[in-house]
Formats: sequence, structure tokens, C-alpha cells
Amino acid sequence: MSFSCGFVGLPNVGKSTLFNALCKGGAEAANFPFCTIEPNTGIVTVPDERLQVLSDMEHSGRIVPTTLKFIDIAGLVKGASQGQGLGNQFLGHIRGVDAIAHVVRVFKDPDVVHVDGNINPVGDLEVIITELMLSDLEMLEKRRDKIYKLARSNDPDAKRELEVVKDLIAQLEDGKIPTYDKDTPKIADFVESLQLLTLMPAFICANTDEEGFRNFNTDPIAQELVAYGREHNMEVVPVCAKLEDELNQLEPDEAQMFMEELGITETGLDRVIKTGYRLLDYITFFTAGEMESRAWTVVRGTPAPQAAGKIHTDFIKGFVRMETVSYDDMVAAGSWKKAREAGKLRTEGKEYIVQDGDVIHVLVNV
Repeated sequence: MSFSCGFVGLPNVGKSTLFNALCKGGAEAANFPFCTIEPNTGIVTVPDERLQVLSDMEHSGRIVPTTLKFIDIAGLVKGASQGQGLGNQFLGHIRGVDAIAHVVRVFKDPDVVHVDGNINPVGDLEVIITELMLSDLEMLEKRRDKIYKLARSNDPDAKRELEVVKDLIAQLEDGKIPTYDKDTPKIADFVESLQLLTLMPAFICANTDEEGFRNFNTDPIAQELVAYGREHNMEVVPVCAKLEDELNQLEPDEAQMFMEELGITETGLDRVIKTGYRLLDYITFFTAGEMESRAWTVVRGTPAPQAAGKIHTDFIKGFVRMETVSYDDMVAAGSWKKAREAGKLRTEGKEYIVQDGDVIHVLVNV
């Protein structure tokens, strides 16, 4: 399982440069609006040091990490929901991703024009969020008109959905990010099926220059952005796209030395991935053996059969039980076999909730 993250922002905020830096995607990055028309997609592996440790212990033939899909979506402008710029073509590309990364420009570079002529990351973010709200509003109004005909025939599901849609519309018209009853399954499932852009998990990528990256915690513009993110429950991840691109040109040892010189402990890619995993509440479990050691990603709280289904869909129906050992216990023992001999392996049934770091073996009857 991989999660997909869509880069969204105004033109010339560095989305394509950041995309290239994080996943070497080869997207065109030029100094004019709408450089990216069709969305670029890049797949990157999710770094996890535990996978190499497991592979070494089990003498695995190969390592298979889990992956992250980046989607570089073309720049939005004010009025996109009414067709300005390339309009709803862009907005349509956003629906369906797991999370949105709002890329805003914090770097200062007179050679790179800003679509509005000044550096104002909070203002840029407000423009984008407003366009997402207007797009959701237009979509909900069409859905309301469609449901209304069914509701008049006293269809109970349609009547409930109509009331939910009317409430969502009213909140958006008041300029609010809508809320709804998440504790009622039918309502929650219906709202989730709408794929509202304003309700998608989101965080902020602050694209800085090297000086801005070093001084991010004291820069007034950056801290105004952090305060805005805190108010709207969005984490801010500072990333210097140009610095990330430089690191990509170096050999791993050279890149590590360069990072140490700059006082950087992790790459921008690592920070983005960790933020996305926290936002979506993802965890990683492992399978490890002579053939391969592999990482798998599921949402926290996933029961054993559904986690096994990530390995093969037949495992859900045929699930019998799961043998599992925690990563720490397996490392302490030295191998899967030694963990079994030490009594660290547990046998878990269908009610077991898979935990981050579990190393598992699934027994099925198919």
C-alpha cells in the first residue's frame, strides 16, 4: 500500500522544483505560470531502517519497502473554481489523493516572479483554500438538486442525505470548513463518498531558501504561516527545494556530510513522509524471510485479517490466525527462529489489531 500526496499551490511557488527534488520526477520547472498542465506523478520508497535490519537477520534475497506517490498538480489561481487559469481541470486532479500538501512560497528570489507580485504565504494559502471551498460548494449544489428529486418521493436515505448536503452548503457559504456527524456511520460514509476537497487531510510545505530554512523559527513571515497552520490544524513542514536538489546530486556519504555541516538531521523527503504518515495515522508492519523482507502500510487500528489482505486479498477470507513478534523482540532474539525459541512469538486471531513494527506470518486456508 502506498499513500498519494498531491502538491497544490499557486503558480511559481516551487511545486515542480520541490517535486523534482523529492522524487527526481523530471517535471518541467520554469519561471512562468501554468508550466505544469498535466499532473506529474513520482513514486518514492519510504525509508525505514528496520527493514534492512530484518533483512540482515533473515538473510533475505531482496528488500521491498513501501512507497509514496507524489502528484504535482498544476498551479491554481484566484477564480479557478469559476474556470480561471486552467480552472476545474486542476481541481479535478486533486480529488482522489490521500492527502494534500499545500506548497507555499517563503523564499525570496527577484528572478522568480510571484503571480500576485509579493511574498505572502498566508495570503497564498487563503486563495487556494477559498478556491477549494468554492469548488466544493458548486459540487454540493449540483448534488443537492439531484438528491432533491429522490427526497420528494420520501426515500429515507435521500431525505437524510439532502439534509446533510444542505448543512454542508450552509457552512461553506458562511466561509467555514464544514463539519459533520462522524459518529453516525451512514452520514460519515456518505460525506466521505463526496470527496470534498476542504475535508481532505492536509499539511503545509513551506518552500524556503537556505537562509530561510536555517532561520525558519525566527523569520516573521514563516512564523505567521506557522500560526495560521496551527489555527487551521495543519502542520507546517519547512523544505528548501533547491537544497534538496543539491543533496540528490551527491553520493550518500557526501550528502550525509553536507547535511551535518548544515546541521540537518533528516531530508525534506523524510519530513514530508513522516508528516503524511502522522496525518493519515498510518503504521508499518513487516514480513521477513529468506525470499524477501517487505514493509506494509495500514491505518492504525486495522484488524489482523484486513492487514493480511494487504499481502494478498484472498488472505482476508481465508484468514485462520497470525503469528507475530514485535520488531524489538525479534531484534533482541536475533532472528524469527530464535524469537520463536525464546517464546516471543504470539498467535493472534481475527480480533487482533496489528501494531506498528509487528513482524508477521499469516496462516490461511484458501
